[in-house]
Amino acid sequence: MDLVSILEKTISSDQQELEAAQQFLEQAAQTNLPELLKSLSEIQKDAGNSAVVRMQAGLQLKNALYSKDQAVRAQYQQRWLQFPEDVRMFVKQNVLGALGTETLRPSTSAQCVAYIACTELPAGLWPELITLLVTNVTNEGSTEMMKESTLEAIGYICQDIDPEILQTQSNEILTAIVHGMKKEEPSNYVRLAATNALLNSLEFTKANFDKETERHFIMQVVCEATQSADTRVRVAALQCLVRIMSLYYIYMEHYMGPALFAITMEAMKSDVDEISLQGIEFWSTVCDEEVDLAIEQSEAAEQGRPPERTSRFYAKGALQYLAPEELDDDDEWNPCKAAGVCLMLMATCCEDDIVQWVLPFVKDNIRHADWRYRDAAVMAFGSILEGPDPLKLKPIVEQAMPMLIELLKDSSWCETLLHWTIGRVLEITPDAVINEQGLNSVIQALIEGLNSEPRVASNICWAFSSLAEAAFESVENKDDCLEPETYCLSMADGNQHNLRNAAYEALMEMIKNSPKDCYAIVQKTTLVILEKLDRVLQMENTVQTTDRAQYNDLQSLLCATLQSVLRKVTPEDAPKISDQVMSALLRMFTTKHEGVQEDALLAVSTLVEVLGEGFLKYMEAFKPYLAVSLKNFAEHTVCGAAVGINATVHRSVKPQILSTFGDIALAIGPYFKNYLDYVLNTLQQASQAQVDKTDYDMIDYLNELREGCLQAYTGILQGLKGDADSPNADVNLLQPHVGHIISFIELVALDEDHSDDNITAACGLIGDMCTAFGANILQFVDKEPFQGLLTKGRRSKTQKCKTLATWATKEIRKLKSTSCGLMNTQT
Repeated sequence: MDLVSILEKTISSDQQELEAAQQFLEQAAQTNLPELLKSLSEIQKDAGNSAVVRMQAGLQLKNALYSKDQAVRAQYQQRWLQFPEDVRMFVKQNVLGALGTETLRPSTSAQCVAYIACTELPAGLWPELITLLVTNVTNEGSTEMMKESTLEAIGYICQDIDPEILQTQSNEILTAIVHGMKKEEPSNYVRLAATNALLNSLEFTKANFDKETERHFIMQVVCEATQSADTRVRVAALQCLVRIMSLYYIYMEHYMGPALFAITMEAMKSDVDEISLQGIEFWSTVCDEEVDLAIEQSEAAEQGRPPERTSRFYAKGALQYLAPEELDDDDEWNPCKAAGVCLMLMATCCEDDIVQWVLPFVKDNIRHADWRYRDAAVMAFGSILEGPDPLKLKPIVEQAMPMLIELLKDSSWCETLLHWTIGRVLEITPDAVINEQGLNSVIQALIEGLNSEPRVASNICWAFSSLAEAAFESVENKDDCLEPETYCLSMADGNQHNLRNAAYEALMEMIKNSPKDCYAIVQKTTLVILEKLDRVLQMENTVQTTDRAQYNDLQSLLCATLQSVLRKVTPEDAPKISDQVMSALLRMFTTKHEGVQEDALLAVSTLVEVLGEGFLKYMEAFKPYLAVSLKNFAEHTVCGAAVGINATVHRSVKPQILSTFGDIALAIGPYFKNYLDYVLNTLQQASQAQVDKTDYDMIDYLNELREGCLQAYTGILQGLKGDADSPNADVNLLQPHVGHIISFIELVALDEDHSDDNITAACGLIGDMCTAFGANILQFVDKEPFQGLLTKGRRSKTQKCKTLATWATKEIRKLKSTSCGLMNTQT
């Protein structure tokens, strides 16, 4: 069959033609892949073919060279290197010859050139390539398409190859890039391709930045590109500035005053979101670097040595100019939300200095006629609470709280922001609220807000949780190992169990953090829940079909509350009620409702925690239900809950199974080595999973699967390592698998769709690997994209993520400091 005709049918709207074409190409690849690649490269090079056919030939060729899956990509690369030299040379000449002759963007030949280069250059092959590409760009006779596609190829190579491989040719590469970026270049397409290539090459241009004249020239070209009339070029140039600030902070003093400050300030004020986001990102990066420098300085002072780098305090100098902007209250990432994160970083970086600049903005706009300015004022106030001295903030917060509570009564306000800010106060500066004057009004305001829409109620529940924890921590002279006798939330008439459904989560947190003088309420609540649950179960056969959903919801709600109170029951009291509890839960397993069974399993899990070995007497009665639940693939949430205490299993259960491996490893410690090879093989397979990125549900599933893998690796690592008092050498059994774990973390870091939970788990795993393997791990984690992942973690709005990322960063710095000290000693 004619290959050109086949390629035309790969985009056919006729499903049969499309499938036939794909089947033909697959069979041709299996029969004689080298000849197929040669033919595809000829079709791609031939300008006489249609643009669509040439593009499809390039895509088929590219797909035989590259995969997003690192393991598959390595297989493809090895396969390519095993082809005869004449085949490889034939294909390379054709794809190089196709550069600049295509009429569609982006260039597929540029991708083919790049992926062959990423295979051959590390193997010492194709040494003349970079020189050929540079000539394509700098030759005066080169067309716009030639320069653009060649620069795209350079950018793709720089993005995917190990930076060390190109360091010796960084001068040549920069020559081509700067030639394409210069303001005299008439084509914005060429300037954009060159600017993107620079962004990808900054990793291995350190030697050029170390030289003042070359650095000046690079910075001049980048700064000029930020003034381009083309938005895409301007955004790419600003991205370069962000990356340069992160990589080469120590050299930026010369450029900050004359150029960078003005450029980024102008960008932040742009009406184009993509531009303003980069301006904000620049200052977020400045804060991030200066927070790291503060950590370095503190560590150096502790060790009695001067720091390797010192802060230039750019953030403090820019404080007065970085006023908050109005906020759009939606769920999308936008410049206003980015500004809020930047403001939090500024507060962490600049500490007390930020208050004098932000507080006037808050006072001037808290009652502004425009709701966006009102919301911005509240957002700004909540954002600067973490960083400044809490003692200095306390009187300011005490003065602000009555106003915030008063504003909650105004329906024109965004309640989400107000409750978020109040929650931040309770989390960070609770002393300003936990007093006779403020406590009652805060509690009343929060309770009244529980009837609001879900996203408001969720912030209120978080605020209640923060309040309960703060109240518990505020108790003076309490023994850390014991519950306090009483605290400020102890109330004689505290019948919190009668609050509406939206308040239950907060109630559970309050029970979790309750002191001893509230234990009577815990006991009473337990008995009330059991009594109500028993009464509800007796109604099983009399409930009408129309009332079934409400009946099931009531069972689940009572069961969830039962879990909360069980955790507070003392070991002495638990056996007194366990028979009644277990009897009720076993009856709930007979229901056919998936949600009720799931909640019952979770409650059993809690009872196991409470009773310990005392639960064994119920195992014979419970085992049949557990077995049924584990096999209940159709009702996957039940199966998932059962996994907490096969190929046909629902996909949402698999992440829980994976994380359970980590739980088991933590529980049995060194004994887990008996199962290590089998489990690690399973984790390796799971970590290589790929999904359709156009399906958002599948992206969520992939993130959950990866989180399960990360948690499993963490649990196994901690379980085998043991604690500081009794370290275990069995952790060395993981050494052969370190390479894969590192590659997996890198895959997570580079995936633009990774979740906050992925970042949290990955940061924790990085820190654990540093403590387990010491300086040997430094070569892997002290580079991009690990540093980028840790930076994201330190900027997270989630406290757990920030804490783990900061800890992991400090562990890396400790290893670097120790490593440098050893080198100096040896010298």
